[in-house]
This record gives sequence, structure tokens and C-alpha cells, in this order.
Amino acid sequence: MPAIITDKFRTHNSEQFQEAFSETSGNTMYLGIGRPQAFATATRGDARTNNEGTDIAPLTPADNLNAQHCPFDDLMAAKKIAASDVTFAIPRRNWTTGTTYDIYRHDYGEYATGTTTAITANGGASTLHDSAFYVLTAARNVYKCLDNDGNTASTVEPTGTATTVLTTSDGYKWKYMYTLSASQQANFLSTDFMAVATNSTVSSAAVDGAINICKIKTAGSGGSDGTHTGIAIRGDGSSGVVSVTVTSGAVTAVTVTTPGTGYTFGTISNAQIVAAGATSLSGAEIDVIIEPKGGHGKNAIEELGGFYVMMNTSLEGTESGNSGDFTVANDFRKITLIRDPNASGSVATSSTLRATKAINLTGVSGSYVVDEKITQASTGAVGKVVEWDSSNGILYYIQTRHTNEGIDANGNQTAFSGTNVVSGAGGATGTPTTSTSTIDSVSFTSGYSASEIDADSGDILYIENRAPITRAADQTENIKLVIEF
Repeated sequence: MPAIITDKFRTHNSEQFQEAFSETSGNTMYLGIGRPQAFATATRGDARTNNEGTDIAPLTPADNLNAQHCPFDDLMAAKKIAASDVTFAIPRRNWTTGTTYDIYRHDYGEYATGTTTAITANGGASTLHDSAFYVLTAARNVYKCLDNDGNTASTVEPTGTATTVLTTSDGYKWKYMYTLSASQQANFLSTDFMAVATNSTVSSAAVDGAINICKIKTAGSGGSDGTHTGIAIRGDGSSGVVSVTVTSGAVTAVTVTTPGTGYTFGTISNAQIVAAGATSLSGAEIDVIIEPKGGHGKNAIEELGGFYVMMNTSLEGTESGNSGDFTVANDFRKITLIRDPNASGSVATSSTLRATKAINLTGVSGSYVVDEKITQASTGAVGKVVEWDSSNGILYYIQTRHTNEGIDANGNQTAFSGTNVVSGAGGATGTPTTSTSTIDSVSFTSGYSASEIDADSGDILYIENRAPITRAADQTENIKLVIEF
């Protein structure tokens, strides 16, 4: 059976997700970084199940259970996302002179009366939220386009924050929606997306079911010239009135003189225009544009298609104020969003989590090198170096499901637990201590420390592979994730 899921369902889902960050019994979300090792094409005998692409062009992760387990193998650290780091978002559309913008219409995708042709936007979009019907100006104001002067180019940038419909000298009509605050500009404005929020002044001034725009669908012919006034908008609302201008026998303009209230549909017939004085007019059709529930500006998130949620997270060096969980000794290639991960068996609450394992070594000869293989003859354990902290004698490492990175020649993954951790290219060797201690905020039992995040706990909601991102102690990486519902 023909069916759709409406945009309201998408908005509902985005609202539920956004609320999860702030509800008392909501979810805990962490942004994770990982994959210090390079992406490489799988080779025979390797444990990889898919071609991973290359560091320059990594492939899109598969949407399956395997892909959701793999991020824990090479996860390096995770940072909790606060409610203040989350906002509703919409695609960014900068106002540019010479552009013909789409208009707000309530009926994109419907078949035009008496035809099998669907109503589409000027740019060809068949749905409102795929059309370019709003703009962001240089003043960081957002406006909705109500009329584009008969599909002509916009040449005058809208300005001002009045709650009434704004008409610019190029014939466009705009509705001011909201202004991006300084905080929104700093945290939630990217090349492609921007924050969306409802302005309380605009919302309070909105009128439910008002009619501000009527469009000429068919101009007709044979009518008496002049401006014919007092024509009622018929429908389920009340008090809407327009005037119609007829020139050379055809309708050339429709002006709303009283917007009225309560309309969810409206009509203006040819007969009404004739009765108002356009004698002998025939074939004229007028489209009455219905406003969103509550009126323009009542709910900017719904009206502008805010079924995107943007998360903004900054990684500041080692995050030293949070136990230094983020290494700057290695790069990363993978970003994940993890819901409700565990730490020591309970849902994690710390602002940051170290995801690598660690060994406190003594009697080290040589130097461990990042990304090299480490082994342990006494156990058969295999790992890969993430960082070597020679000052404190701490070796941070990961164990993946890949050959030479975490599993031995027999395909087994064994935890490091014995003595003499030996490296390859670096030629280093060291002996794990047997004492229980805390060094540089890392707790060791018998020389070993597990990850602060329990492997395979919680749910991986998002995975993104990227080209390598190099980190530094004096550097901040700002990561914006945009989820579309």
C-alpha cells in the first residue's frame, strides 16, 4: 500500500534524541576517537573482513554487528557529550545575490488541480524541506522566503527583526525567524549546517491560520481592468480578505489585505473576482498559501526542517584537566558515538575515559615506537603501541582482531599478563612491574591496567572513518557530528 512517514515523525525522532542528553534518566553519550593504525587493503590470512580502503580514501563502514564491535578494538579515548554541546540543526543556506530562492508552500508534491503534474519548487524539489526556502544573512539572521516575485532573482539582502512580513525592493517577501547567537555561531555553525531555534518574540506574534500570501496560478482573460477589493478568502478560517488587480484582462497581482485566522485550506474562485468587479473574467485560478500550524515563526525547528541534531565536541590537547586521557603521541582515523558505555561494570559518568590498555615497565632497554608490534613470549600476546611514556615507564597499547596487531598466528587474542614485553622495529624490551600502583592517573595492578571503558559495552550509534588526524599538546580538534533523522 502507498504510504509515507511524514516530516513530523523525523522531527519527533530528533527531539527524542536531543532530549536524551538532558533528561534525568536519559542516556550518556560519548564521542570516541580511535584507529591509530593506518587503513590498508586486506591481505590473505588477515582477520579483516572487508577492504578498508587507504589512509587517503578510507571506505564507508558497513552497517552490521561486526562494524559495531571493531571500534572498541582500536578505541583510544572517549569524551562525554554534555547537553550544552547539542542543538537542533538545519542545512546552512547563505543568502547570495542573484539567486532565485524557492518560496514556502504547504503543498509541494501534491498534484496540481486537474493534472497529473506534481507541484515542485523553483529548484525542482518535490518537498518543502528539500527546497531552498530560507536563508542565512551576513548579520546571521535567518529568514523564510514567502514570495520570490514570480521566480526572479533575489538582489536585496533582507534585514531587520520585525515580526511582520518584510518586503524588499526586489519584490521578495521575507519572514524573520531568528538570529544565531554568538555562542551558536562559535559552536554550531559549520560550512554545511547551522543551529536552528525559535525566537520567543516571533513565536508570540505568530497567528494560527493567518493567510499572508496568495499566488496567481492562472491569470485568466477577459476581465475588467482595475483593482478589485473586498474579496473574501473562503475555507475553514475567517476574516481573510484580498484585493485582485486585473491588467489587460488578466489577473496580475493578488494582495492580502486582511490575513484572517484559522485557515487550514482556502480558496478564491474566478466567480468571486468577477463579483468584485472584474466583469467577464474567465479561467483565473488563485492559490492560497497555508501557513504552518501556529503561523510563521511559531516553531522554527519544525518549520525549517530541524530533524538534524548537531553535536559539538572539542578535544583540547591531552585533556590534562581530565586525567590526560587523550594521547597526543599518535594520530586517529575513526570517530564514534557511543551510547551508555560501561566503566568497571556500571554506566560511565566520567567526563573523559582512556580506552587503551597500559603496562608499567621497568628495566626498559631501547625505545618503543608508536604503531609497532609488541609481543610477549610467555603468553603469546600480541599488541600494537599507541604511546610510550618513557618518563613514567608506561606503555599504552591496543589489541585488535587483526594479524600482527592483536591476534597471534593461530588467530587467538591473548591478554598481556606475563613478563618481557618485546617490540619489533624499536627493538625495545621491558619487564612489567609486579606492584600495585597509580602513576600519572593510571591505576596498575601487578603492572597492568585495563581500559577505563568496558569493551563492547553500550551501543555504537555512529562510525566515521577519516584520513589521519595528527594531534598535538597545544592543539584543539573541534568535531561536529550532524545526525539526520
